[in-house]
Amino acid sequence: MKTTAKLRQLLKSESLIVAPFVLNAFHAKIAESVGLPAVYMTGAGTSAERGFPDVGLLTMTEMVANAKYIAGAVDIPVICDADTGYGNPLNVQRTIREYESAGVAGVHIEDQLFPKKCGFFAGKQVIPKEEAVQKIKAALDARVDSDFVVIARCDAYAVTGWEDTIDRCNSYIEAGADLVFVDGIKNQEDIHNYAKDMASLPRMYNGDLANTKMMDDLGYKIMICGSTIWLIYKQLKEAFTELAEEGAVNPERFGTRWDVAGLLGLDAVYELEQKYGVTEVPVV
Repeated sequence: MKTTAKLRQLLKSESLIVAPFVLNAFHAKIAESVGLPAVYMTGAGTSAERGFPDVGLLTMTEMVANAKYIAGAVDIPVICDADTGYGNPLNVQRTIREYESAGVAGVHIEDQLFPKKCGFFAGKQVIPKEEAVQKIKAALDARVDSDFVVIARCDAYAVTGWEDTIDRCNSYIEAGADLVFVDGIKNQEDIHNYAKDMASLPRMYNGDLANTKMMDDLGYKIMICGSTIWLIYKQLKEAFTELAEEGAVNPERFGTRWDVAGLLGLDAVYELEQKYGVTEVPVV
């Protein structure tokens, strides 16, 4: 079954889809190995891996390249950040085709002015609602696989207020978006207002202000969890600090190379080498 169909199947169920942020294919394989049903390719994480803050400095080509590696590494659905679609509705159409060709199950397109900013950063601006609606329609027209999921992200809350956010999200669903995704949720009250004021809309949530049970009980369809980025930052920084100050990293901090190699399919490589008669070059 294609991952687009898998994601559609998950969306039809009554259960919340939990999709952790992943920066790369390695992280996606770890998520899959513990039984998570989907993963989310983060734009912030993809930018961070290339040394940039999440302020719209990466190109569509760079984002799609990362998406292709991730989608090729796992059998679970990959949901991707597609920023603003990288231009006007015509650019959005190419963006959808490129991501779909990369093998991902769905993307979200936001209503920010390009170049965008992380949903929690200051200085965001949003485009007119009517322009955002046209982008959603263009995205829907561009997809080849009707199961490919198009999510309308709304960044208006911090810019034009909550009432405009509600109005925009209703318009995006009316235009055909599969889900809405309000970014910039700041607290528990926002979470409950999001659920109450958009109760009839299929909703996605980004954050770590609540656990998955609460979000499931509130009727959210997808929860993407960004704590993985901050966890990686903290643990790596602590390990590197230990190396710099103590001269070594405590072995209890890490797994083994064999743990990683096993996850990445080393045993399957050995089996294929045996099947096709591949032999190692003798060490002289």
